Amino acid sequence: VQVVESGGDLVQAGGSLRLSCVASGILSSINSMGWYRQTPGTQRELVAVDRSDGSRDYAESVKGRFTISRDNAKNTVYLQMNSLKPDDTARYYCMVSTTVFAYWGQGTQVTVSS
Repeated sequence: VQVVESGGDLVQAGGSLRLSCVASGILSSINSMGWYRQTPGTQRELVAVDRSDGSRDYAESVKGRFTISRDNAKNTVYLQMNSLKPDDTARYYCMVSTTVFAYWGQGTQVTVSS
């Protein structure tokens, strides 16, 4: 099983980034795919999640700025991040939840300069 994120970068405040996450080797049905983020010394927090029933949830801090989308045929989830703020600086992790287990990637670093 592999969960691989990409797209992290250094960007100026107000800029945009698009993160991608590809899951491979997962044999169980995928229930949800989502994005979390973490900064040193803090707990990992939910950013956005896309569920198999079509529902989506976002952290309050990113609503209206971030959009999650999913390509089921490719087992890929995206996170479009607009109007980035320095507070969005974190390592972003992809999570893939199946009926039996949750898989995590290694993360991709997003740094927003002021």
